[in-house]
Amino acid sequence: MTWLTTRRQLLAAVAGFYALTGIAGAQELARPVGVVELFTSQGCSSCPPADALLSELAERDDVISLAYHVDYWDYLGWRDALGSAANTARQKNYARALQKASVYTPQMIVNGRTDMNGADRSRVTASLDSMAGTPDGLQVDLSLQDRGDTILVEVGAFRGDAGNELLDAHLVFVDFAPRATVEIRAGENRGRTIEYRNAVNQIQTIGMWDGTAKSFEMPKSELVKKGNGCALLLQRVDREGRPGAILGAVAITP
Repeated sequence: MTWLTTRRQLLAAVAGFYALTGIAGAQELARPVGVVELFTSQGCSSCPPADALLSELAERDDVISLAYHVDYWDYLGWRDALGSAANTARQKNYARALQKASVYTPQMIVNGRTDMNGADRSRVTASLDSMAGTPDGLQVDLSLQDRGDTILVEVGAFRGDAGNELLDAHLVFVDFAPRATVEIRAGENRGRTIEYRNAVNQIQTIGMWDGTAKSFEMPKSELVKKGNGCALLLQRVDREGRPGAILGAVAITP
C-alpha cells in the first residue's frame, strides 16, 4: 500500500467529522481520563441498567463513552434498531484479545484493557479511577483543531516507558449518534422506550502511528451524518487484528 493510497483512505474516512467543529455548540472532549465501550442490545433484558450507566458517563466531559449495539440477540424477537454485524465483530475480537470464552451483554471495556458487567457502576468507575494517570491510562495526547478550511489532527509522542512493547498502533475513527430514542415493540424489553447515548454507527482504521508525534491536515468536505459525534482512538492492535490497549483518545460531540 502506498503512502498516497493510505492518505486517500484517511481523507475519505475522516470526512465524517470535518464539519463538526462548525456546528453550533460542538465541543471537543480534551484529555479524557479514559474510554468506556459498552456492548449492549435492545433484545437483552439485562442491558437497560448498563445503558443508563453509559448515559451518565456520557455526561462527563473527561470520559469518552461509546455504545456498540450487537446483533446476535436479534433472534429473540426484536431486531436492534442500532445494531450491526461490525459492532458484534469488534466485541468478538475483544473477546479473543482478553481470552474470554464467549461474548456477553452488557459488557463494558475500559481503555481496551479490562472488561466487566456494564451495569456494575462501582467497578466501572473504580477501573477508570485506578487507570487514570498510570501506564494503563491514556498516555498520548490527541487533538482536533478547526483551521477554517481544514481540520488539523495532532497525535503526540509516547511519553511512557514502552519496554519491549512495539509502539505501533492504529488511529481508529468512530462515528456515533449522540442520542437515539427507540420504542421497543417485541422481545425481552417489549413495551419500553429507551433513549440511548453515543450509539456507534461506524468504526474504521484510518491511519498508523509509530510512537512519534504526527500531524494530519485535511480539508473540510462533508459529514457522514449531520449532527453526529465522532471519536478518534489511538489503539494497539495485534498481528491478528485484535484490539488492545487504548493509548489516547479525543471526541467531538454536537
